[in-house]
Amino acid sequence: MGDKKSDSQVFLWDHPMSSYAQKVRLALREKGIAFQFETPKGIGTGYETSTDAAFWKSSNRIEVPVLIDGDLKIFDSTVILEYLEDKWPEPALLPPRDQAAARAKARMIEDVCDTQYEAINWAMGEVGWFKRAEGELAEKLKAQAAHQTRQIQDWLAQQLGSSEWFGGDRFGWADVCVAPMLNRSVLAGMGPEPGSPLANWHARLCQRPAVQETFNEVAAAIKNAAGLGDALKKGLLKREYRDHRLEWMVKSGGIEIVLEGLKKDNIRFQWPDPLP
Repeated sequence: MGDKKSDSQVFLWDHPMSSYAQKVRLALREKGIAFQFETPKGIGTGYETSTDAAFWKSSNRIEVPVLIDGDLKIFDSTVILEYLEDKWPEPALLPPRDQAAARAKARMIEDVCDTQYEAINWAMGEVGWFKRAEGELAEKLKAQAAHQTRQIQDWLAQQLGSSEWFGGDRFGWADVCVAPMLNRSVLAGMGPEPGSPLANWHARLCQRPAVQETFNEVAAAIKNAAGLGDALKKGLLKREYRDHRLEWMVKSGGIEIVLEGLKKDNIRFQWPDPLP
């Protein structure tokens, strides 16, 4: 991990449970970039009147993470990582520019994690914490999640091969992107087979100071996750159904959850906003 860069004025709108925000915090810490971060008041409510005004104005998407560097405000975790790599190139997370295939592989792994993998983890949060499904439907969705998680982890194991890290012998971009997603599976009891190369990668990962700090923040946030289902039922939250999350629910047999959420007005979609 790099030395702290004291000239930075970076601020991050963040939530400790967000896999996308975790990815950014990991990158900042691995690069040794000094930063401050805060969870916006009212995040997840979907209502402007109950959300931190400064956060609401930081991005039309009203989602974390948002990185602020001076007058610049950047949303989307991938764009944020690219900005950090451009402005603070050392230590590099992406392979060198003359290694086009390795750079493409790292970005491909990130895309799978940010879409297909994140959707599964997020859906299990809908079932487990927010109680959108119970009984037979809950069991059906859990079985789908376990089945699809195994497929993604098998694919990730192929990308890792016999290497120490996804980028070979150097911790890098792909490791940062896989870390929050795979760790969420481990916490949910859907981690890789003990002793497997992917499980050993996770064990090595957890020895890194930047990872330990970030995962400790996740563990602390989980302790405060009780009662989320009640908050949803009371109309205090509007969960965001991004495109890949919506697709997962539809293909995995949870479309009635979406329809019920629309009926109760406790789900929302990304900007731009539809007509009322």
